[in-house]
Amino acid sequence: MNQKEMEEQIIKNYQKDENMMILVFAQWCVNNDLDPVELYVRAYPNQAANPALQQGLDLTVPKEESEEILNESVLGVLSLFGNDDLAFVVSEEIEKNKSRKND
Repeated sequence: MNQKEMEEQIIKNYQKDENMMILVFAQWCVNNDLDPVELYVRAYPNQAANPALQQGLDLTVPKEESEEILNESVLGVLSLFGNDDLAFVVSEEIEKNKSRKND
């Protein structure tokens, strides 16, 4: 494998992993009755039209069919990819949910 092929493979792997991160985020939102687009726009107001997010949404399943995604897991995946603004918005929603459960 030459240098160019190796670079292309690294990019493909990163994109595949990034798509998985988006799917985890989108499914976590579905599982928690949250709108992934609304949360994404709160974190990144200048990126409202995100084709990768739409692809992730297309792959989500109803929450009844999904495995549980722990709050720590979605936050970890977002942080791993440097989505700190989105992780912050997700953290806010987690805290709101905890407050609702304690009421």
